[in-house]
Amino acid sequence: MISVSEWQKIGIGTMGFGIFFILFGILLYFDSVLLAFGNHKLKGTSFFLGGVIIVLLRWPLLGMALETYGFINLFRGFFPVAFGFLGSSIPFLGSLFQRLQGTSSMV
Repeated sequence: MISVSEWQKIGIGTMGFGIFFILFGILLYFDSVLLAFGNHKLKGTSFFLGGVIIVLLRWPLLGMALETYGFINLFRGFFPVAFGFLGSSIPFLGSLFQRLQGTSSMV
């Protein structure tokens, strides 16, 4: 029998989770409904992945700034839906969002 240390058990478990989620993600990728929600926003994707690369090249502040800009560009259309759902589900946030919406004007 092979002796396995505690750290190796943690590593095997983490690797198992990773393999499961990769295979599950591949299966979900081919779902037609999820493909309709697919990401075709080149600007946001390039900024986000460029930020990841810059973080890996040891420029964390610049990389995180680029990732944040890319994230905002990618999910810009989803934010109103999420805020609307949170505002209707949680009473305190609903009144806060209505107050914030009333103060801004698009003139």
